[in-house]
Amino acid sequence: MLAGLLPHVPTMPLKQSKSMVSSKVSCWLYAEWQDAIRGANLDMILRDGLENHITIFMNPEHLNRSVALRFSLITVSDTRTSSSDKSGPCMAKFVQQGGHTIVAQLIVKDEPDRIREVIQAQSKIADVVCLSGGTGISPRDQTYEAIRSILDKIVPGFGEIFRMLSWDQVGSRAMLSRAIAGTYQKMVIFSLPGSPKAVELAMEKLILPEAHHLVAELQRS
Repeated sequence: MLAGLLPHVPTMPLKQSKSMVSSKVSCWLYAEWQDAIRGANLDMILRDGLENHITIFMNPEHLNRSVALRFSLITVSDTRTSSSDKSGPCMAKFVQQGGHTIVAQLIVKDEPDRIREVIQAQSKIADVVCLSGGTGISPRDQTYEAIRSILDKIVPGFGEIFRMLSWDQVGSRAMLSRAIAGTYQKMVIFSLPGSPKAVELAMEKLILPEAHHLVAELQRS
């Protein structure tokens, strides 16, 4: 899409000069530039400015980072309130530290229809939805079923790696977590356990390091 707006960019060689990086790095940057153009999310570029994206593509230290993503944070609980919720503020802390934007932060009951309704509403405002709570196996833990029923594609590696990492925290109890991730329309969805330690683990080790990559892949034309 962006290549259509800038027809000369994909084929224009990088000029060599003493003020630029070395020849080998220049070629590498050019390859990265082509990939970025082909996989660009035009909506993000129009929203945040072409100059910002060009700056990111041309600076190695900023590659694999992008403009702020829009996060919706949802705590799933029958008992938590804004004053007693711990996982929601924990998610918010990591999102903000990562330089992203929180467009919604909610607490919803563990009712499948309500969970689906709230997730579907986020598709108009969010790039990433993170839910905490309801991933266990008790009769009231229904978040997994609600999310699984609306996902367009599942990202099985998220749950697999999360449970592997959780082994170091909780041992064999990690098998009880039904953490799941996937896509719905143009959003990436992550469902986490309600424990703040579990939220911290997922945000720090999995979600924030890969959020930009996942959103970019999902937005490819």
